[in-house]
Amino acid sequence: MDLDPDLAALRPLGAFFALRTIGGIAGTARPALPTLAQVYEHQASEVYGNTLTFRIRKVAGALRAPESRIAASIAQQGLAARLWSVALGCAALYGRIPDLSPRRLHWDPDASAPDDLWLDAVEPLPGDAGTIADIVLHGHLEPLTAALHAEYRLATGLLWGNAASALAGAARQLGHRPDLSARARDLAAELLAHPLLTGTGTLTGTAFRRRSCCLYYRLPEGGVCGDCCFTRAPRSSPRGASG
Repeated sequence: MDLDPDLAALRPLGAFFALRTIGGIAGTARPALPTLAQVYEHQASEVYGNTLTFRIRKVAGALRAPESRIAASIAQQGLAARLWSVALGCAALYGRIPDLSPRRLHWDPDASAPDDLWLDAVEPLPGDAGTIADIVLHGHLEPLTAALHAEYRLATGLLWGNAASALAGAARQLGHRPDLSARARDLAAELLAHPLLTGTGTLTGTAFRRRSCCLYYRLPEGGVCGDCCFTRAPRSSPRGASG
């Protein structure tokens, strides 16, 4: 199946997979939204100022996070989940992916979850694990990890654990479609073997058990996630696990 201008086949997969295209049939120009390249390069937005800081403050307020680093971890995992979902969904459905480079993806940090992403144009690329790694891991998650590690002192092991968890979650969701499950599982296994993700956890079938903690348990209503390294929240450890 060829990539269509609106990536319409993604929509039935759910909100984490759907991607709006600027100028497409279902899309509208959103000139005020920064690109993710501008976010990673710390360019100020005319609307949001420091876009990454704005997003983390929004997440912190919504979740009543007692520390900004907790919100930063959860915000990063949410964005990673969107990027992996779109890439894996396209690769499984179409056999190709659109160019999801940071300069092409616009981001609205003021939207609710899942993150609101807009693609400027659909330019096809191969749908193999190497291309996905180049776009998502190196293009997006490396600069995002570097920024959050420097600004919020989050351990890189925690952030790569978040990325791996988001990848496994996207593959697990695609596993509900029998026609997509094998391709999604194979891609996820290959990507989890990438040097940036290897050692972050163990994939058994569609189940993933990570070796770090995203800090979600430290929220007022938080608990442990299904793939957490903890079996119950370590309330006796006030600083939590940092990866």
